[in-house]
Amino acid sequence: MKDRYKRGLELLGRVDGEGGEHVIESLSEIAPDVGRYIVEFAFGDIYARDVLSLRDRELATIASLCSQGACEPQLKVHIKGALNAGLTNEEIIETFIQLIPYVGFPKVLNAISVAKEVLQ
Repeated sequence: MKDRYKRGLELLGRVDGEGGEHVIESLSEIAPDVGRYIVEFAFGDIYARDVLSLRDRELATIASLCSQGACEPQLKVHIKGALNAGLTNEEIIETFIQLIPYVGFPKVLNAISVAKEVLQ
């Protein structure tokens, strides 16, 4: 289990940097197990798989968060993660544009608003 946590922290740092650490810290007093699940499962198990690159994983993540809607805080963290993983500003915006026919303008406009905040 310690290997999962250690591996998860390393990947969390590579993708989300301080933003990811702040999320885990913000959970420490009220829901420390949720922070551990994020580190061990999401990053230690899922992000650690070797079929997709971190770049591809972040692309899928921002597309999913945009599609769900009402995930703006997580979208902000993962847009930063997408940049850290090598996506460009243009690729992030183009990803959201690609989603317009599938999720609609309101969700895409919300995602672009978050991206504008992050990318400026």
